[in-house]
Amino acid sequence: MSGANRFVVVANRLPVDRAADGSGWEASPGGLVAALAPVLRAHSGCWVGWPGEADAEVEPFEFDGIQLRPVRLDQNDFENFYEGFSNSSLWPLYHDLIVPPRYETEWWESYRDVNRRFAEAAAAAAEEGAVVWVQDYQLQLVPGLLREMRPDLTIGFFLHIPFPAPDIFRQLPWREEVTAGLEGCDLIGFQRAEDEENFRALVGEDGPRTGTFPISIDPSSVVRGGEGDVEKLRASLGNPATLLLGVDRLDYTKGILQRLLALESLLEQGKLDDVTFVQLATPSRERIDHYRQTRREVEEAVGRINGQFGRVGRPVVHYIHRPVPKEMLGVFYAAADVMLVTPYKDGMNLVAKEYVSCHPEGDGALVLSEFAGAAVELDRAYLCNPFDLPSVEEAILAAVEADPEDREQRMRAMHAWVQDHDVDRWAKSFLEAL
Repeated sequence: MSGANRFVVVANRLPVDRAADGSGWEASPGGLVAALAPVLRAHSGCWVGWPGEADAEVEPFEFDGIQLRPVRLDQNDFENFYEGFSNSSLWPLYHDLIVPPRYETEWWESYRDVNRRFAEAAAAAAEEGAVVWVQDYQLQLVPGLLREMRPDLTIGFFLHIPFPAPDIFRQLPWREEVTAGLEGCDLIGFQRAEDEENFRALVGEDGPRTGTFPISIDPSSVVRGGEGDVEKLRASLGNPATLLLGVDRLDYTKGILQRLLALESLLEQGKLDDVTFVQLATPSRERIDHYRQTRREVEEAVGRINGQFGRVGRPVVHYIHRPVPKEMLGVFYAAADVMLVTPYKDGMNLVAKEYVSCHPEGDGALVLSEFAGAAVELDRAYLCNPFDLPSVEEAILAAVEADPEDREQRMRAMHAWVQDHDVDRWAKSFLEAL
């Protein structure tokens, strides 16, 4: 039985979270929600996803003019489909084996089962001839399953993370099933041309239609801190000559340890003076061993640097391991002289674009890994190779010591690009191509 929705988005999570006081639902933060909400409202749209609570029985409901269709996951699904296959098999595989993936048959069977449930929910929500847009690596089987169930549908898929080189992807024991799932699409979108080329090299030129559509942010949603807020924050940090900032999920792909080691080396060499580094590290996937190890290594480095170079009341590194409210994040962005974005591999990295969005006057500097998708567009940043510690050190020094006029030109150019190439433009370009 098909529903009455002409446009259906299928994602691992619904675009809402349970309110902290338990009174109902509130909109999730994030550019994807901001970009797709108007399209969903305009086209009698529905969003299919997990409500974020294991074993929760949630009936379909409407939120802010959008129909939401929850998919139930029990604790076993969460452990095997999400923590297991999605984030301990696919995530490290697609990020170029930064840590070794694990391939467990039980995880794969759960992934296949959960993808079928998502496909069934999408099939039930879509009217005859509807457009269905499936999001990301957790749901790569959905397009193929949906094509079998509903051949009348137009099906798109967007991969938010990198797609690996064919030789790496072929490690996956269930590689044929995953590619068959993706080949159910009318259009597959990738963040970078390199990702699209990797997929085409894998499946050949006769496979599904593909395109490169780099995702972006909604600049209006990134609220820059006011001058008074910025001054207050910098004063609370001791008014350093240079304020460095990192904002990441605490994930081993993000290169947080590398930037700490680079800072430590520069301090040991006496090349940085009167500098403070704030690292905001949101907790992430904390039950997975590699994430626990990453946290240990990062926190050891923070303690070591502060022990050697800090003073009473003036640590060099301020490390926050909890979520920071969005309005406060804008203050940190505005206050930072240099933003450090140093992932080993990243599909895009929207934090880099958020920082740039908060510097319309051309102040500030961005140190950016050449392996972040954002480096393709933000090529006026101070680029570095996070696998090469001296390269990270050189980029940090270049950003700190840059000629003010050159630094301003770089930032103004990147700011203009981010303002023009926003998330709304990304969504429209994909849907028009689809």
